Amino acid sequence: MSFLREIEKKWQELWKRDRVFEADPRKQKKFYITIPYPYTSGAMHVGHGRTYTLGDIIARFYRMLGYNVLFPMAAHVSGTPISSISARIARGEEEAIELYKDTVSIYESDEKKVEEIVMGFKEPEQIANYFSDKVKEDLSTLGCSIDWRRFFRTNEPYYNKFVEWQFKKLNAQGFIKKGNYPILYCLRCENAVGEDDIKGGDEIKAGILELQLIKFPYEDAFLVASTLRAETIFGVTNLWINPKDRLVKILIQGEKWVISKQTLTKLRLQGINFEVLEEMDGIQLIGKRVKNPINSKELLVLPASFVDPEFGTGVVYSVPSHAPYDYIALEDIKKKGASEFGISQAELSSIQPISIIATPGYGDHPAIELCKKLQVRDQNDREKLDQATQLLYREEFYEGVLKPNCMEFSGMKVSEAKEKVFEYLKRQGLASTLYEVVALEKPVRCRCGGEVSVAIIPDQWFLDYGNEKWKNLARECLEQMQIYPQEFKKVFMDTIDWLHERPCTRKRGLGTRFPFDRRWLIESLSDSTIYMAFYTIVHLLRKLNISAERLDDAFFDYVFFKQGDPVEVAERLEINVADLKKMAEEFHYWYPLDLRSTGTAHIQNHLTFFIFHHAAIFPKEYWPRAINLNGMMISEGRKMSKSFGNIVPIQKVASQYSVDAYRLYISYAADPITTLDFRIKDLESFVQKVEKFYYLIKNSKPNKFRRKIVIRSFLSKFYRNLRSAFEKMGNYEVRDYVQLVFFNILGDLASLRNKISEEEFDGVVNFISEDWLRFLTPIIPHVCEELWHSLGNNTYISLEKLPKIKENLIDERMEKLDEFLENLQRDLVTVLKLSKLERPKVANIILAAEWKYKFYEAALQQAKGGKINWDGLIQEFGEHAKPLIKKFLESKVEIIIPRKLELKAIREAKILLERKTGIKVKISLEEKSKIPKAREALPLRPCIFIE
Repeated sequence: MSFLREIEKKWQELWKRDRVFEADPRKQKKFYITIPYPYTSGAMHVGHGRTYTLGDIIARFYRMLGYNVLFPMAAHVSGTPISSISARIARGEEEAIELYKDTVSIYESDEKKVEEIVMGFKEPEQIANYFSDKVKEDLSTLGCSIDWRRFFRTNEPYYNKFVEWQFKKLNAQGFIKKGNYPILYCLRCENAVGEDDIKGGDEIKAGILELQLIKFPYEDAFLVASTLRAETIFGVTNLWINPKDRLVKILIQGEKWVISKQTLTKLRLQGINFEVLEEMDGIQLIGKRVKNPINSKELLVLPASFVDPEFGTGVVYSVPSHAPYDYIALEDIKKKGASEFGISQAELSSIQPISIIATPGYGDHPAIELCKKLQVRDQNDREKLDQATQLLYREEFYEGVLKPNCMEFSGMKVSEAKEKVFEYLKRQGLASTLYEVVALEKPVRCRCGGEVSVAIIPDQWFLDYGNEKWKNLARECLEQMQIYPQEFKKVFMDTIDWLHERPCTRKRGLGTRFPFDRRWLIESLSDSTIYMAFYTIVHLLRKLNISAERLDDAFFDYVFFKQGDPVEVAERLEINVADLKKMAEEFHYWYPLDLRSTGTAHIQNHLTFFIFHHAAIFPKEYWPRAINLNGMMISEGRKMSKSFGNIVPIQKVASQYSVDAYRLYISYAADPITTLDFRIKDLESFVQKVEKFYYLIKNSKPNKFRRKIVIRSFLSKFYRNLRSAFEKMGNYEVRDYVQLVFFNILGDLASLRNKISEEEFDGVVNFISEDWLRFLTPIIPHVCEELWHSLGNNTYISLEKLPKIKENLIDERMEKLDEFLENLQRDLVTVLKLSKLERPKVANIILAAEWKYKFYEAALQQAKGGKINWDGLIQEFGEHAKPLIKKFLESKVEIIIPRKLELKAIREAKILLERKTGIKVKISLEEKSKIPKAREALPLRPCIFIE
């Protein structure tokens, strides 16, 4: 392993020294690829590495196809995560301090220096700067072929000006608005939060849910229940409260509400004023009676452990006919009894499900049916209850119709009645709305550790993704793009459809000031949508040392749109007109972006925003062309987590294993779009594979070899694999590419080794080595550079072109003959065993008569034409050809090998066959054979007779 690491370090240093991957405009077809810049709040690990490795493989492949490839990178530092980390360290939180000592120790061995660096993290900029540098180190360690001249941080003044210009363009088209809308909000930060600000944001999919509040009259107040299904109000049999919860009675808009104490924070954050009148324990309400607001029917309040005071109002109404949780809870309490709450068994028995929805495929009480079908035991069987609830909700929503006991809503589809019933109750003053956080995992927490809730902030700024004009532009942009795999195009279209107003500003964090109200900062997903355009000019801005203060809208308008007078713009910047034009030319050379490559987790946020913003700001000819997607990664069978100890930093892979082995493993272990389970033992096995490959090429010699059929077959398969690999990478099917150019070829070589001498084998490996290395360079570039030079070359293989396929060496006949010889060897061994002769001396191999080959050839030619004239063939070849008809059909033959080639192949393999069987092999022809069994010989199915 150590020698592989030395090779990797050597070539990384040489690539850097000679600036191998820097790309400038030239008269050559271009390929511009980007991967989202990483967030710089910690060390990069193998999970990050998958996305960047797959993208780099594509970049390297296109470079070797002859394209002028630009692959840049930057560091994402804007937003609140870095500020949150800094605040935790400044507060002296031991957990955060120890975490970052561990992280910094990945890069620093001096404990004193580690302490000093982490204490410096009390300043957010120190975190941003330190880990930005480590991004470069980590990605260089991975062997990524990046043009590092274009590297920037998203808090740099140049970038701030670029983002301000972008937002002015959006505002001019009416795509930014100010208003009061629900947003995700951190209680500690007192700030709006998005995916990047939330712990595990991409995985837990935090969002906002609009709950319907239904008011049930109780004494002089309302017991307020939360629901998603107001249309089920007609089937309510009782209410549920957790007796262990703490409730409050509040005065709100002239009414008295009873709700959970936890609901107060939500009301306050959502701008609803109230006064707390009294507190009470949930148990105090158990056994009380309320009225159904829709029909005044009296309902009993019952205890239920499944009621969560943190969700909604902590009060739930029960519809056991159509809600699995309600049915099971009702059954549980009937079995257990509720005498401790003063509720008799007779009262419980009187509560019966009320059927209100007719759904095809179900009887009157679908919740009961599903619970019995799934064998739900009790309220604690949450997985099955969730499954039943989701299934029933979906089927009733799309297929269900309200029954006659639902007033004027009878006969109405559930999908329509849901809102109409709610609006009816609102008009009666019996319903309201509350927003709730929804996520795959709860509680949802900000990276600062604070709880995330829903708030409505006055005068918050939003990107209006709900604007139909903007949606149509995004749809048009998506329509002309290629999405790999293509089935994800619908996910993008669905995302465009449901996206609505998104808060784009924050009161704290790092980043760009909002140009229309500088008290606000632009949030981190909103400032990272069209930065691919900025890559094209940032290195020139630095080179010219232009003052960021001078970068005005006219500058960006000229560079990106060639609008305005270049002389005037150049004068304001105090630069030459030629330099300004060079920046414009650089952008117009590289744009549009050819490929954006990243994980599927970004579809519903960053990637769709990327489409929206490009469609809004740039002309159609500069809209992005394609997006390539890859799946997520877990480690050792579990989600990556510090607590599980399964996070493997990229630096550990480099120092203890091999980067090339990691690249090979990542690209092959799973199809790119699926979840990959990273395992150290698997990585170790790939280290061995790379070492084996290295020595295979290293030890090869330019020995001469005769073009035997088995060698010609190998060379045919070799170039056929390379040809297929071209096609696979055209669709970014990286795993299939690796299968073809690495594993298939290694397998074919292993087979060949058993058929020829070591001298011949070394000669064959040496013969293919340069072509093979070039095809493997995108995958394992360091080892390929080393071997390329060991073969006497003095150029960088990374800059070589992929070789042309030697079509003249692809010969299906040779492959068929090689397969024939392998089958012949197996058949020979089998026949020997079946012969049961004590001392077999000779194996007779008898080739079929020449006329049989001609018969097969004639039949095959007719078959290719669509129909075989068997009568005509029998007339031509004679009655003795009739038995061959069945044999031909059974063989499913696709190619006919002339007998002289079949004979040549057997003669070449004669010594090998004798060595494998231990007896003499005699080859003869059917026409000259006196052995009666010889008549059974067929093309590529010679007769075997043991003496």
